[in-house]
Amino acid sequence: MEVTKFVVLGLYVSILFLIGIIASRRVKSMSDFYLGGKRLGYWAVAFSARATGESGWLLIGLTGMGALSGLSAYWVVVGEVLGVAISWWFMAKRFKRKSDAYGSITIPDYLESHFNSTKKTMRILAASILSVFVVIYVSSQIDVTGKAFESMMGMNYYWGAILGFLIVLSYIFVGGFVAAVWSDLFQGLLMFFGLLLLPIVVWFSMDGSTGVVHSLNAIDPALTNIWGTSSDIWMNIATMLGFAMIGLGFLGSPQVYVRFMSIKDEREIDKGKWVAVLFTLLTDAAAVTIGILGRIVFTESGQNPEGILGNGAENVLSMLTEDFLPHILVAIYVAIVLSAIMSTIDSLLVIASSAITRDFYQKLFRPDLKDKDLTRISRMVTLIMALMALTIALIIARVSPNHTVFWLVIFGWSGIAASFCPVIILSLFWKGLSEKGAMAAMVAGFLCVPFFKFVVQGMEGIGPYFVQLDVLAPSFLISMTVAWVVSKIYPTSSKADTSSIQPPSIED
Repeated sequence: MEVTKFVVLGLYVSILFLIGIIASRRVKSMSDFYLGGKRLGYWAVAFSARATGESGWLLIGLTGMGALSGLSAYWVVVGEVLGVAISWWFMAKRFKRKSDAYGSITIPDYLESHFNSTKKTMRILAASILSVFVVIYVSSQIDVTGKAFESMMGMNYYWGAILGFLIVLSYIFVGGFVAAVWSDLFQGLLMFFGLLLLPIVVWFSMDGSTGVVHSLNAIDPALTNIWGTSSDIWMNIATMLGFAMIGLGFLGSPQVYVRFMSIKDEREIDKGKWVAVLFTLLTDAAAVTIGILGRIVFTESGQNPEGILGNGAENVLSMLTEDFLPHILVAIYVAIVLSAIMSTIDSLLVIASSAITRDFYQKLFRPDLKDKDLTRISRMVTLIMALMALTIALIIARVSPNHTVFWLVIFGWSGIAASFCPVIILSLFWKGLSEKGAMAAMVAGFLCVPFFKFVVQGMEGIGPYFVQLDVLAPSFLISMTVAWVVSKIYPTSSKADTSSIQPPSIED
């Protein structure tokens, strides 16, 4: 069995290397390395955006949350579908149009151009915040890699984390953004079909006479309450909002929005939005369902689910595949889990590399340096930041061995989202946003995430409610409020020049 897993893993890695080698032939400039030359089609962009936005959190974290929370975990699906739909339907075209008009290839490029910034403060701030939280986010994905190898391959956690790190670094090091997007398309397809197949197989293998709701109710009636598992109504409201507000991160996060920069034209967005929303709906719902079915199959009333399904119920996917699928398919699911993880790591590393190489080095210190000369530097920066993320992941595993994938990944996701999403939203829809207001909002979002995580959640009384609400919703709200207040106090003296940019028409 272990031999089969390693053979399939070897085949999977070979395909990724082939993608990286082919993609490298298209990398002739910084625009190619970071945006694929803005020539990508809707299938590639939609799958890449979704695979990047989901990560190993989808297969390890969300399946586990489904097992622990029951039906209330479907609020995550509601929030994510709404976030993706709003992003593709109402924001993507506006952002594509503006970023193209500015000639932007990074988010700091876009922000600096939007505000006609004559100083480099905006670029430095945006690139700094992006670099910090991207490294944290990548470290959380490397952590998931270690857990996946440990639970599904029987490997030592640390060796698994290092092996996954080396695999993803190899093909992204060669092919840049094109390799990331093409590999995301391949990996996204694996995730899509793998997630849809497993609950169908498990359902038909179970005794379906009692039904899912009845079976959950027999284990714990709280699992069938769509509003939450607590007897405290306010705790349930906090839990519901915490789950649903995860979708806020799709409304401007740089790792998602660079995909809109890279797409060939606006017509591709019209096609891609259906792919993105259906992918989100089906895969997220399937992940929660997998967790719920695992809870029914492996636990009984009165049992501690984490004692059986692992910390955070994160072993539920591997246990179901081992019990219900033939060996060759179990091996393929190992590749599927790694696909979810690596499709996020590769994209984040490209984002982090662009922040340092273009937004710091080229724009601040070497504006005379041509784009083609920066490709080698970009690869070295990618390597350095990846090593930093690996170090953080190993330290977290050592210091806090009982941490859960679900909330660790969400912390990195929330940091990026709270810092950038309010600013991106307001830059698209409110002409009154000033440069000072945008910078204040980014700082507020950046600081609020650790504040709510490490200070507010530890307070007596309100702390437990904020544990369930988590950090994104309150940090997002404060960032948005700060942007509005500071923009009113310090309005911009000369508005961003958007005269050449026409807003999308109603039919868009």
